[in-house]
Amino acid sequence: MIRRTISICLMICAITAVGSPACRKKQQTSNEPPATAKEPDSAPGTANVAPPTEEKGPQPQQAESKPTPIQYVDVTQQAGIRFRHNSGAFGQKYLPETMGSGCAFLDYNNDGWQDILLINSKDWPGHQRRRSFPALYRNNKDGTFTDVTREAKLMVEMYGLGCAVGDYDNDGNVDIFITCLGPDYLFRNRGNGTFENVTKRAKTTDEDFSTSAAWFDYDKDGNLDLFVCNYVEWSIEKDLFCTLDGQNKSYCTPESYRGQSSRLYRNLGNGTFEDVTQKANLFDPTGKSLGVAVLDYDRDGWPDLFVANDTQPNKLYRNNGNGTFTECAMAAGVAFNEAGVARAGMGVDAADYDGSGYPSIIVGNFSNEMLGLYHNEGQGLFIDEAPTSTIGQATLLSLTFACFFYDYDLDGRQDIFTANGHVADDINTVQPKITYAQTQQLFRNLGRKRFEDISRRLGVPFRRPLVARGAAYGDFDNDGDLDLLITTNNGPAYLWRNDGGNQNRFIKFKTVGTRSNRDGIGAKITIHTTDGSRQWQTVKSGSSYCSQSELIVTFGIGKAEKVESAEVRWPSGKVEKIENLAANQLVTLKEGSGVLSLQPMPLGVSQAHQIR
Repeated sequence: MIRRTISICLMICAITAVGSPACRKKQQTSNEPPATAKEPDSAPGTANVAPPTEEKGPQPQQAESKPTPIQYVDVTQQAGIRFRHNSGAFGQKYLPETMGSGCAFLDYNNDGWQDILLINSKDWPGHQRRRSFPALYRNNKDGTFTDVTREAKLMVEMYGLGCAVGDYDNDGNVDIFITCLGPDYLFRNRGNGTFENVTKRAKTTDEDFSTSAAWFDYDKDGNLDLFVCNYVEWSIEKDLFCTLDGQNKSYCTPESYRGQSSRLYRNLGNGTFEDVTQKANLFDPTGKSLGVAVLDYDRDGWPDLFVANDTQPNKLYRNNGNGTFTECAMAAGVAFNEAGVARAGMGVDAADYDGSGYPSIIVGNFSNEMLGLYHNEGQGLFIDEAPTSTIGQATLLSLTFACFFYDYDLDGRQDIFTANGHVADDINTVQPKITYAQTQQLFRNLGRKRFEDISRRLGVPFRRPLVARGAAYGDFDNDGDLDLLITTNNGPAYLWRNDGGNQNRFIKFKTVGTRSNRDGIGAKITIHTTDGSRQWQTVKSGSSYCSQSELIVTFGIGKAEKVESAEVRWPSGKVEKIENLAANQLVTLKEGSGVLSLQPMPLGVSQAHQIR
């Protein structure tokens, strides 16, 4: 409580002393009524190699108890996923080798089944041992996947890191943007199972050290714009010698290098983009950005940006609604930890985890820094709840890259997943309590801003230490509950199936924009269930670390048999309401037309693993 009081006082002082008039004005502006949500009652490639044996080592302490009714099962090999990430490491310990790469769930062929995209890096010049490519796996609708990278024309060598998926040209097919060390790539989906490299034509060539990215329509003109995080000024020629023991070379921290400004590309609607970073007031060469989340933190209807920076203050960019942004992180209380110190921010996400009506923020940080859980107090102020919660203690030793909110048990509350793994393979020699490979964590939302670490009760995968980096959620088997896709640094990718999450009921929404962008990215969906509770989510790109989860929005509704009403607020401003929707179905909504289709779920794959 003392910590919390001091933190509140510090943040109020920050607003008084340094908060810009634009930030203060933003806090007083909203086009929505105050939140009245009722929180639900309690409990409602270079692929083709097999995964290596698990690494052993001391792990963060977690409660040991009997398994939960929901278990995650590693189905990587039986699903046919044979991808292995190549960092290019050969002993020189170049900084980019620590970064890993991301992944995505996407439906690239519009067949209603989530496919998988895995990003890869490559060998360094002069040390080529093998060729490496990103991997696209087509969902076979039977629990298995087929590697279609070659036929999709995505066999392009690059030092890839992250990805973002969105239909930038509004033709009904999702396109792929891949961030890289060096030039990024934009692949246009031709709609026939193949992609075309349109990077130069689209003018999205960024030669910097790019990491995460997000599609969003910041000016609400109906075309998806693109925000790209950039990291530090690094090259082989600029590589520095760093050491942990005074003798042997270790990986340098980002503090050793100058930062790079992230970029904003405005979609001109003709297949090309304009770099409007400076016009939008987003140019910041001090940033060392690794994660980005799109959120409307003050509920004024305009998409804002939260950017996680590594050893530099995080940034919260408020959308002014006129093509420009105002940086408000310090005034809002999300720039630093509660002691006023910048942390090593990596992955990030935003969601309303407590039914307040406002989106809160999570940030993955370095070991000995703990996860950041910034609760949105309204009026533009956030409070980091992690230091006084279970989450803070449980993540103190973890080094978290990807993190996100999602409802793993479909009880109507947003839970938290973190993907962990250290950057230094020799960290255990200088910090015996911290290991290179670490276990992943899942925090079940108990309501009233309380979480429980149930990781070790969720099955064998959560007890296996990994050097995890990217992660995404998606329902690859169309059984209703949300599965996990995880990448590891210089190692395999993993597909973990959720078994039993669909014991509770759910409802899913796919959005099709007309005046708004075709994917409906930015649409806010609010549902009311028969028990009087209300939930809302937005269709979003970005979040996590260098990864993207499925665009379909999944609401867990516990034991409710139907949704009394659903309201969709499209990016264009149009609002539509639908009533009396049965549970356990996918609802496709088209802007201006309402319900386009209703698809009962689960679909017709083998249901042996489901617990109904």
